[in-house]
Order: sequence, then C-alpha cells, then structure tokens
Amino acid sequence: MYRYIVKRILVLIPVIIGVSLLIFVMMDLAPGDIVDYLGEDYSLEDAAAMRHELGLDRSVFYRYLVYMKDLLRGDMGYSPMQNSDIWSLYKQRFPNTLKLALASMIVCVGLSLPLGIVSAKHRGSGIDNVSSVLSILGLSIPNFWLGMLLIILFAVKLKILPAFGADDGILSLILPAFTVGTGMMATMARTTRSAMLDVLSQDYLRTARSQGVPEKTVVDKLALRNALIPIITVFGTQLGGCFGGALVTENVFTYPGVGQMIVKGIKSSDTTLVCGFIMMSVIMICVVQLAIDILYAFVDPRLKSQYASSKKKQKKEAVA
Repeated sequence: MYRYIVKRILVLIPVIIGVSLLIFVMMDLAPGDIVDYLGEDYSLEDAAAMRHELGLDRSVFYRYLVYMKDLLRGDMGYSPMQNSDIWSLYKQRFPNTLKLALASMIVCVGLSLPLGIVSAKHRGSGIDNVSSVLSILGLSIPNFWLGMLLIILFAVKLKILPAFGADDGILSLILPAFTVGTGMMATMARTTRSAMLDVLSQDYLRTARSQGVPEKTVVDKLALRNALIPIITVFGTQLGGCFGGALVTENVFTYPGVGQMIVKGIKSSDTTLVCGFIMMSVIMICVVQLAIDILYAFVDPRLKSQYASSKKKQKKEAVA
C-alpha cells in the first residue's frame, strides 16, 4: 500500500510539469499581456520597463524555467494585478471552494443515491422513467442557464435567497451548490442504477431472499455495498472536479472561489496566477483520486486481501 501511495505521489511530478508548461505556452499565445491590463496611463517607455521587470520581453520557455526554479524553492510567484502573492490568494479562495464542493456533493449524493436505488428496484416502472428523465435533464441543462433561472426565481422573484457573493453564510451556498450538485447528480444516478441492476441479479441475493432476509437489508446492506466501487469512482471524479473550482457556476453567482479567480487571471493574462491556481487544483484532484483508490481497499474485500497477500509476499522475499 505504501509503495502504491508513493508511486502515485511521484506521478504528480510529470503531471505538474506538463500542466504548467501547457499553461505558459497557451497564455503566451493569447493576444496581449498583463501590462495591458495594469493601467492605461502608462507611456510606451513605462510599459516597456514593466515588461522587462516582469520578464515578458524574454521567451516563454525562459520565463517558464525561471518560474519552475522559484517553485522548487516554494515560491509560487506574485500577481501584480491582484497585488498579492499567489499562495496567499489561493489560501483566501480555497476555503470557499471547499465549502461549495462539499455542499454540492451533499446535494448530489442526497438526490442521486435514492434515485438510482429506487430506479433499479423498480426497473421499467413509472418511477424508473421519471428518474431517467430527471437524469437526462441534469446532463442536458447548462450550469450557467440553470444558475440564472435559480437567481431569477429565488433571489429576484421570491427574494428568499441571496443571488451573489458568500457573505450570507450557508444561505449563499444553497443556489450555487444546487446548480453544481444537480449536474453531478445525473451522472451518479445513472451509475448507481446500472451498478445496482448488475448486483441485484446476482445469485447470492436470491439466496438471501429465499432464506427470509428482509428486502430492505438485501438492498441497503448486501446489494448497495457490492455496488459501491463504480459509485465511489464517479464520486471521486466529481469531487475532484469541484475542488478545482466550478468555473462557470462561481462566475454566475460571483462566488469568491478558486474558479472565479482563475477566470479573472485568464481575462487579465496573469500567467503566474492562472498557473499557480491550476497546479494547486491538479494536486487537489490527484489527492482526492488517491484517497478514493485507498478507500477501495476498505470497501472491496478482494482488494484488501490483494494488498495483504502482496505484503506477505514481500516479507517472504525479504527473509529469503
């Protein structure tokens, strides 16, 4: 297990190098640079001096090597547009994104698991058809459109929830969390239904029913536990994406998270900010995926025995 964790952590190194290099090249290809957005009162000489100070008059690969050199020393860079270092900005924004991610997953799991289980139990019934329609709607409706509809209904018409920002605590999370959660709910509901249908047809469940085990126990304990592997996989993918920042949703609700800051950085050609935030998002996604892989060992007894047998094999080799 420890070898596996170390190997996954080492994989982060080429991923970070590839992502950061790609960002630098793409931002360099975009028209304009950050000096164009810092102020309109610069003379041509002032602008040239600023570009020289920021290294923008050098090649993109030179700037990338300088950035990576600073990164190895723990310096993620400085954003002249935000007048702050990147790490401080990320620490300010990440708690809000974390709250939104967790709230979205609560909405997602709270809706998708019951829908998927009920659909599998009543396959082909009206409930199954309604669940399929809701899942298709969740996949089809764009987040920005759903977010604007929710703002019009609950903030403008009913005036019961805030439309923008994060100043109202939990109330500020309801609309963006529901917007993000419903989109993820569709995928998880379909995955749950498919996994449950596959498990419910197994012989050991028919044996349990014939022995008088209550249907609720058969479904909730025996079937659901064995269907958790694909469900956890989808859950980890969706959660990792949320930690990266729900780009569209955060901008629709002016929610001060990681995603909104990335969009601001792209608009102002702030390469250092965009690179730093996206690299941290990549690391968070990899950490979540690693945690999900480790969780498999506790959910699936076969994986647990596989880890145990490989550990015993290593001990025997060491003794020999």
